[in-house]
Amino acid sequence: MKILTIDTSTSTCSAALSIDGRCAGEYLLEAERHPSERLLAAVDILLRDTGMELEELDGFGVALGPGSFTGVRIGVATVKGLALATGKPAVGFSSLAMLALNLPWSLLPVCTLFDARKKEVYGGLYRVTSAPEPVIVDRVAPPERFLEAIEGEAIFVGDGAIRYREAIESILGHRAFFAPAHCHQPRASAGALLAGELLRTGAAVPLPLLNPTYIRPSEAELARMCQKAV
Repeated sequence: MKILTIDTSTSTCSAALSIDGRCAGEYLLEAERHPSERLLAAVDILLRDTGMELEELDGFGVALGPGSFTGVRIGVATVKGLALATGKPAVGFSSLAMLALNLPWSLLPVCTLFDARKKEVYGGLYRVTSAPEPVIVDRVAPPERFLEAIEGEAIFVGDGAIRYREAIESILGHRAFFAPAHCHQPRASAGALLAGELLRTGAAVPLPLLNPTYIRPSEAELARMCQKAV
């Protein structure tokens, strides 16, 4: 199965082309902004360098969030467009679950944290074998409140783990462990494993239902709620 997987949910933009579960190529760039032109150029590079045509793909995968509202929208819109153009199925998955796959077969639960700004984190806790199984479902909260829900030891990964390391160590002490530096970036090649399983089991959804998972309201939604409350 040939799958193109895209992730733009954080400051790391990545795209991966996998063939039968093996990564044939991956583009990864750390950038504060993810112009759609750059993402499409990355897709072109992957296809060209692997000698594959877009029409040869069997499906698409995309990280649905949580993460950057703009970034997630770009990734989802790009995959929807490619799926519509080719008539191939598309699936989505949690960005936090994808990050947990950077630490497969960990003996400890893997706590994935993205910096959600506003003194909050997007966080999830997973047991990771061949696939991540949620222990604490994805949520947004101040780091201190999220950490209070963790029982026992855990290994932390993600830019939120880096930013709030001091708070994590203060609250959990010797129960907190941290992933090596190279594990903190989300990778579309890890997401391809999730996408492959979803496509294999027929879990593709109609494109109108393939939408971002923001978890918390956007600024525009908050403004509308405030106006209604007045």
